Amino acid sequence: MNRKKIIISGGGTAGHLYPALVVGQKLKEKDPDISLTFVGSSRGLEKKLMKHYKANFITLKIEGIKGKGLKIFKSLFILPYSFVKSLAILLRTKPQLVIGVGGYSSGPIVLLASWMKTPTLIMEQNICPGFTNRLLLPWVQKAAVSFEGSLSYFRGKGIFTGNPVREEFYSLPPKEKNSKLTLFIFGGSQGSHFLNKGIVLSLPVLKKERGTLRIFHQTGKKDFEWVKESYMQNGFEDVIVSPFFFDMAEYFKRSDLIISRAGATTIAELIAAQKASLLVPFAKATDNHQVLNARELEKMNATEVITEEKFTPELFTGKIFRYMKDKEKINQMEKNLAPLKKEKISENIADLCFELMKTKRQEKII
Repeated sequence: MNRKKIIISGGGTAGHLYPALVVGQKLKEKDPDISLTFVGSSRGLEKKLMKHYKANFITLKIEGIKGKGLKIFKSLFILPYSFVKSLAILLRTKPQLVIGVGGYSSGPIVLLASWMKTPTLIMEQNICPGFTNRLLLPWVQKAAVSFEGSLSYFRGKGIFTGNPVREEFYSLPPKEKNSKLTLFIFGGSQGSHFLNKGIVLSLPVLKKERGTLRIFHQTGKKDFEWVKESYMQNGFEDVIVSPFFFDMAEYFKRSDLIISRAGATTIAELIAAQKASLLVPFAKATDNHQVLNARELEKMNATEVITEEKFTPELFTGKIFRYMKDKEKINQMEKNLAPLKKEKISENIADLCFELMKTKRQEKII
């Protein structure tokens, strides 16, 4: 029997990478003989994550096109190289399925695979499809979407599965509330300068209650040193600050309130872990997708949203002080997430992958 080979392509941020890894893991659980190849960009974080999870990873030199200004010329210049390398990967690997998980690095290899009559699947994490997935839609067979409201974009190809996250987020016990309010602050895998700056500007006010606050803060690599120093200067001696936390679920478990951007994978992790949040969507996200993501939780009264335009240290600290006095509000937001939680997401996507490969084998027999 020929060994099944699958390529999972895309990335650029942890928001794309973790769903890819989760689906890959579930595929291996269902068929340990499957050969998985991950293809993504050459960003440092991407290579670091793939090395950490011991993935068979190939880098593809490619850059985004949309919203690049004059940099678009560089992106267009290297695009032919990306197609040539993608073709070489496909010819060498001979996959039975190619999965695109979003991000510009998924474009060439998914498109070429479709032209070569290889079954293709795309995964869309955001409620509004990303630029690459919109371009790929006419060429792929199916699209696994994270929000039911996304189905209208996919012309009958969409299947509402939910966004797969790491299994440990599903098994977190409810945190027992106590006199301290524990915050977990992060701005995505690469950090958020806007959020880091906003938190630091809020510290002179927050320090009045630092005895009843516990803070974990993922800053990203660039802002780590000055953010950590700012906490020290304001007397937050027991704060835990890091450029990146690999064990995110552990910090979710230890926290009462998540303060973060509104990337699709963050939204999915909040739903899976049933954690209350205060979301500050990235204002320059493509097609305003982070605001749209956050509003989906806000409709359920499962989060509060502060847009960048309205964010001030006074507004932010006022909300934190209110949560300190009214922890029942946090409890209620957690309960309001329950209707959004879906089970067996990665398993359902894996089953879809096997079905696509089975259909291709049947076509060959006929």
